[in-house]
Amino acid sequence: MTVTIAHIFRAAAQKAAQSSTDASTAGATGNTEQGKAERGTAGTVTLQELLQLHGDASTAVVLMLLALFTTLPIAGVGTILSLAIFALAWRWARQVETTSVHGRIGAIRLNPLWTGRTLRFLACMYEQADRLLSPRMLAMSSSATRPWWALWICVMSAIIFLPIPFGNILPSFSLVALSLAWMFRDGIALLVSLAIGMAALVFSVVFGQLAWLMVVRASQWLMSIVGS
Repeated sequence: MTVTIAHIFRAAAQKAAQSSTDASTAGATGNTEQGKAERGTAGTVTLQELLQLHGDASTAVVLMLLALFTTLPIAGVGTILSLAIFALAWRWARQVETTSVHGRIGAIRLNPLWTGRTLRFLACMYEQADRLLSPRMLAMSSSATRPWWALWICVMSAIIFLPIPFGNILPSFSLVALSLAWMFRDGIALLVSLAIGMAALVFSVVFGQLAWLMVVRASQWLMSIVGS
């Protein structure tokens, strides 16, 4: 199944690249408003369209894509999506399936460059997941553990929300690993998710301590200037 999905994403990447090339070289549309709009969206995808490429999506797929989008260089998206991930954690705990993302979040569109990169990354990721992951340690992905994993999702979304430089990378990857692990019912992959998340927690704590130390040093320096 994941191999088929990987082929779908590779084909989509090729189609997007071709559409982008055709839009940049074709002059048939001219400089009309409609032509500009078509060129602006050629070779691009939205978050909802990526979900549709999965066919029968699930809460795990939605979580994975939201986590991936938080790592993209789009201003403000990480903060907004961290709140969406937090809300998704509540549905995860209640075992309420989420198969689509509507509104402004679903309409978030990648430019042609990041569309190609994202589609190729997803294709490669699914190929590797199909090769490395399998049902193991099933107790870790049982229904009884869902509330605990929902809590973990909340913790990771909180770290993503914080204004820490590059602080969203590790928690996002932790959530991607969690999503793939849940799809494959792979307990070892869930442990990998925990390990990545713990690294994210350590990074956040260390950054917070360094930031506080810098504030204290700066205030002491200012006080010394004022006192002199």
